[in-house]
Amino acid sequence: MRLFKRKLGLDGQLSYSQCGEDVIVAFLLELLKIESPTYLDIGAHHPTRLNNTYLLYKRGCRGVNVEPDPNLIRAFHRLRKRDVNVNVGIGPKAGKLDFFVMSVPTLNTFSEAEARRCERESGFKIVEKLPIEVMTFDAVVARHLGRTPDFVSVDVEGYDLEVLRSIDFAKHRPRVFCVETLSFSQTRATARKNEAIHALLHEAGYRTYADTYVNTIYVDEKIWAIS
Repeated sequence: MRLFKRKLGLDGQLSYSQCGEDVIVAFLLELLKIESPTYLDIGAHHPTRLNNTYLLYKRGCRGVNVEPDPNLIRAFHRLRKRDVNVNVGIGPKAGKLDFFVMSVPTLNTFSEAEARRCERESGFKIVEKLPIEVMTFDAVVARHLGRTPDFVSVDVEGYDLEVLRSIDFAKHRPRVFCVETLSFSQTRATARKNEAIHALLHEAGYRTYADTYVNTIYVDEKIWAIS
């Protein structure tokens, strides 16, 4: 669910996200007085287009980009050389999962149900099914970051809730999340917000800071209260 178009965000700043989420996140991180924030981009897709962390990268920040598609990760190695770029998925446990590569790569997913739904409702096709290595959130953070990232972006096409459920919020509390909360649809009439994601993050102590219809930005309640 991505639009292939760069646009101006708040205050005329160039945005690389789908709906200006990167500008909102950057502003929020400044409000929280977080200098040189680190990030974890789960389902990063492309290093510069429709990307929620490229603006931070352009400002000198560093982080980890997680992209399970072996073809898509190559561009990260070329264009995001300061970052750690990892060709894996993130899930509840380590191992391998079937990854469904779609005729429209922005719809690639670990969720077979989501892949079949896209075929059935939108006419897009499953091109191939690849066994892809999956790591836990904790393992990716420990191996590649060393500490909890300040900002986490999650856009994994129907697998977002499973990724969030796998996070131990008692151990890892990113300050800010940006999560795709709208299901893919070719018409607004059939698009649905994932209320289970809202419920999970609110219960974990995060509040909704902004919503762009497609994505929702959350901030840690405790950090927000003292900032």
